[in-house]
Amino acid sequence: MTQPSLFVEVHILQSLPPSNINRDDSGTPKQALYGGARRARVSSQAWKRATRVEFAKAEAVADRATRTKRIAALLAERLARPASEGGADLDAAQADRLAAALLEPLGITKSSKKEEQSAYLLFFGKRQLDSLVALLDGRAGELLALPEKKLKEEVAKLPVVSALSTGHPAEVALFGRMVADLPALNVDAAVQVAHALSTHAVRTEFDYYTAVDDENTEDSGAGMIGTVEFNSSTLYRYAVLGVHQLRDNLTSPQATREAAVRFIDAFTRSMPTGHQNSFAHRTLPHLVLVTVRTDQPVNLVSAFEEPVAGHSGLAAESAVRLAGELASVGQTWGTVPTRTVATYALEADKLTDTFGPSLAFPALLDQVDALAGAWLADGDLGQAETAQAGAR
Repeated sequence: MTQPSLFVEVHILQSLPPSNINRDDSGTPKQALYGGARRARVSSQAWKRATRVEFAKAEAVADRATRTKRIAALLAERLARPASEGGADLDAAQADRLAAALLEPLGITKSSKKEEQSAYLLFFGKRQLDSLVALLDGRAGELLALPEKKLKEEVAKLPVVSALSTGHPAEVALFGRMVADLPALNVDAAVQVAHALSTHAVRTEFDYYTAVDDENTEDSGAGMIGTVEFNSSTLYRYAVLGVHQLRDNLTSPQATREAAVRFIDAFTRSMPTGHQNSFAHRTLPHLVLVTVRTDQPVNLVSAFEEPVAGHSGLAAESAVRLAGELASVGQTWGTVPTRTVATYALEADKLTDTFGPSLAFPALLDQVDALAGAWLADGDLGQAETAQAGAR
């Protein structure tokens, strides 16, 4: 029997002032052609990174994930800790030797002049390093007394891959992990994030700036001259969370429920940090729309295939376009969300007709929590109807 699916989609409209939050290799704000018009773009990778950083703020340090080539160094640091702190109480040389032996079966490390590094960035939980240390079961000294070949043979018997393939932190469960050389370490992502696009055409502008040498009293000229490119835009942002995949990655229904709600919160509040000191560009959205589906995700960016003209601002017209697209997709394809909840501060009757009344954002999160909880309990959203009606 096919397992039921639950997709929680987040559609966001958000206006940014002059900014350059995600630039290309030449320093230009990233762009894309869509609907025949040049649009501002923020890459999926940039906003996933920002979301992960925002998500981690509410995590205990020990429960966070990290993405690094320095897994060997981090494992060695764990091994060097006193036994009372979960380590093996080794000196630096012993810790380095045992860490290298533990990671060798993975086949992902390579030597550098400074230290053993993985061949690519590896995404893993800090508690998973503790699991690797626990595999030694107090045998660190015994293993280190063995000759190198025998040490590797003994360590190869330990379930190192299993230790890194289970007990994933929420960040890894959400965003996934791919290790091309060792598929057993792969984790299917529960989250997909689209490239954010402006709902309208944009034009890149240039800020010409100068810096004054405070100690120069003889010359009135600038000590430095430069330019930085920027644009301003109203962005359509979209992400979809497969709650069923998140549940499989985390195994715990309660952890799944908490991670789902916290992801929506983090995605909504996150912001890439490019040139943030120059532009102070951090804003909050005009509109957050959450649609819940059990068939397939539907990105509604087609609402803006014809660029919004924005004769009297862009946000309100973009929101009306989004409402129209949601209704049109439902009528044309019969693809109607099982639930729709929204937070917005825009005046338009069509928004209320399509999205329902605006909820305070904490109330929106509460509704998602109830919906996810009902589905995780019995694979049905029916139990959440009363909670949703009561919240309204």
